Amino acid sequence: MSPDEVLSEEDVLNFLGSAREPASVRDIASGLSLRHAGRRVLASLLSRLKRQRLVEEVRGGHYRLAGDRPHLRAAQKSNPRLAAHQKPAARDSNLLAGRLVAHRDGYGFVVPDSPRADLDGDLFIPPDQLGGAMHGDRVTARIERRDTRRGQPSGSPARAEGRVVRVLDRAHPTVVGIFHYGHHGNFVIPYESRIHHEIVIPLGEELTPQLLGKHKARKHPAAESVRLPELDGAVVNVEIIRFPQAGVPASGRVVEVLGKPGEFGLDVEILIRKHHLPHQFSQEVLDEAQKVARPVGNAERDGRRDFRHLPIVTIDGETARDFDDAVYVEKRPDGWHLQVHIADVAHYVRRDSPLDREARLRGTSVYFPDRAVPMLPEQLSSGICSLNPHEDRLVMSVLLELDHQGEIKDAEFTPGVIRSAERMTYTAVNQVIEGDPVATSRYASLAARFREMRDLALILNARRTRRGSMDFDLPERVLTFDAEGQITGIVRSERNIAHRLIEEFMLAANQAVANYLELRGIPSLHRVHEKPDPKKVLEFEELAHAFGYSLGIPGLSEKRIAVRHGRVAAPGRAGRGVGARERPMVVTLPSAENFQIRPQHYQRLTQKIAGKPEERILSYLMLRSLKQARYAVDPLGHFALAFDQYTHFTSPIRRYPDLIVHRVLKWALRHPNARSEQRPHADARPRRGQSEPRSGEAGPYTLGQLAAIAVESSEAERRADAAERELMDWKTAQFMERHLGDEYDALIISVQKFGFFVELMEIFVEGLVPINRLEEETGAACLYRERDHAIVSRRRGGDVRIWKLGDRVRVRADRIDPIRRRVEFALAT
Repeated sequence: MSPDEVLSEEDVLNFLGSAREPASVRDIASGLSLRHAGRRVLASLLSRLKRQRLVEEVRGGHYRLAGDRPHLRAAQKSNPRLAAHQKPAARDSNLLAGRLVAHRDGYGFVVPDSPRADLDGDLFIPPDQLGGAMHGDRVTARIERRDTRRGQPSGSPARAEGRVVRVLDRAHPTVVGIFHYGHHGNFVIPYESRIHHEIVIPLGEELTPQLLGKHKARKHPAAESVRLPELDGAVVNVEIIRFPQAGVPASGRVVEVLGKPGEFGLDVEILIRKHHLPHQFSQEVLDEAQKVARPVGNAERDGRRDFRHLPIVTIDGETARDFDDAVYVEKRPDGWHLQVHIADVAHYVRRDSPLDREARLRGTSVYFPDRAVPMLPEQLSSGICSLNPHEDRLVMSVLLELDHQGEIKDAEFTPGVIRSAERMTYTAVNQVIEGDPVATSRYASLAARFREMRDLALILNARRTRRGSMDFDLPERVLTFDAEGQITGIVRSERNIAHRLIEEFMLAANQAVANYLELRGIPSLHRVHEKPDPKKVLEFEELAHAFGYSLGIPGLSEKRIAVRHGRVAAPGRAGRGVGARERPMVVTLPSAENFQIRPQHYQRLTQKIAGKPEERILSYLMLRSLKQARYAVDPLGHFALAFDQYTHFTSPIRRYPDLIVHRVLKWALRHPNARSEQRPHADARPRRGQSEPRSGEAGPYTLGQLAAIAVESSEAERRADAAERELMDWKTAQFMERHLGDEYDALIISVQKFGFFVELMEIFVEGLVPINRLEEETGAACLYRERDHAIVSRRRGGDVRIWKLGDRVRVRADRIDPIRRRVEFALAT
């Protein structure tokens, strides 16, 4: 580094991130080739990084990246580059970095950041080897023992056991739980059952500023042990001030008192904090939202295509409050003209603004049954960005020309302005299409358009079907409430043709944008869904075989039989097989690249089981065999949709990746001649002094920036899904608590070693019939039979009872599991 070069924080963080051990000032200066001017700056720069809590000083004068402190999560949010520098200190083949997934019984698994060819699955961590790590933490772990079973080919993946050697990133800067006064100190029991550590609350740290103000007459609150009624047994949010390590428990301070268990609406507040969902907008963000949410005027309309003369409509659910998309369809002699107009959120949310930083932090809106946690403030999400009827709104428009078979002949993209003619609901559109006289009369001017939309949607769906696209169309739980907000029922969601047409139009628009950007060679975000793992497919094939079905993959059934039933006899002392023990034959599975699985295999099976009693079960099992979709920089394709390129463009009000794609598309339209002839791979790494590999690359974002956003957005999506799913489980448990003792007809949808899960016929509720309850009721031992995934009860008299997938049973609501918030059933006598 020459004297006239400026030493940056990034230079130091990069160096410490790659260092194998803490480095002294001299080590850092030497490693960065600093001369006198740079060395003088280094000391003050290190002090600044320490104050920012990005770097910590150890062993007097040696520095490393901060890796095990409660503030790290916040530091990474304000300095996203820090996460990229966190890596294992040593290059050891037995070390791996990954996310710890703890189990309620005390043990855990480390899911590696990158797949390991030498590991079969995740790394098992015994309870006494967690090293103070908590569920969700990112850790470095060491492989201590590998399962080298006899007969296993040399070099093949093995199951392994290990221990956590260092925590790189804490997942829980705060923990929500129940506060308790104790004889030897105060403590909080976390709601997250996979966090096994009680949080000790030192005397005085239980008092929030509000409680201190309320009890200001107390002279020395920290020296007193007075029990406050509003704290005893209350739900609180605790900031961790010391994480557990070396047998010392975690400690923290109470930052919020949320209420007492059972209070109305408290369940949502708990889950927001349990899953660390950002839910409060800063005043800076709110002020900016107020500033940019101005009515659309001539200045905003200037340079945009004007679509306000067309009968464009939005079609959403009855309870929707923000409208991202509006559509228009026109049948023409040579095919179809489809317009998809998406709210131009990028016009209002400028890059790197407070609004943008908050939207990136949230990643997505989160929707609970009776509340939403939006990605953007209400002034935008339900105001100026929402395509409200009879109001001018700015949009990004996708204009598609399609032939009679639904193939895209031409695609055009343009900024536009629309005025939605009507705010339509799925129910109303379906009524018009079905010929309901009242609905048809009310929307007479639009009725013909809706029928054309139906016809085009069916054509587009047929086009996807020809390409092998899958449609599972599984119902979801929908809660019904009375006027007081109490749950009155749990029903299956209903989909009609109106849902289908909006889905098809959005798929077409997303695919068109992805194809355009990829052809231009402009890096963007892709929605990818990779091929399933061979092992998962083989497991599903085995279950499907029990119902008499198969995916029909050539040679798959032979592999399945070999895996399940192949036996070899270990020779006895006399060299004979008589009396010898048997052991499973080990079969090397094909790699994902060579595995000849196509979406058509799944598609054909879904068509075979359509309308059959086993459809629900097999569809669910098929979904479990597939990988999760995610965001990525590289166009890895979408297996389930059978698309080579796909992206998310149509929901920028509620998804941050869509906003990024809008910015990339707008940049591409402003630079029509920009093109990258050779698209660099996302894993390309810049040399020191370079920002990113360019090599002809064009676009508003570098590959590294897009890769970071892809990871963050995928994690935010998982976080939101987990919170939404858990709240539905809580609400279901609350509802079923009022129906304990009631009997229902049910279907066995999953069989495990600890019992089987059932789905009720009358109401859309799932629950567990534990195996110990089966043993109590049958008076005999019950065993899980892995061969056909069944539970078998055999009485002394020879009476055998079997429960397997697809069986119908009569069950009684027995209890609510207070830890898992799960309904448990017993067999009805």
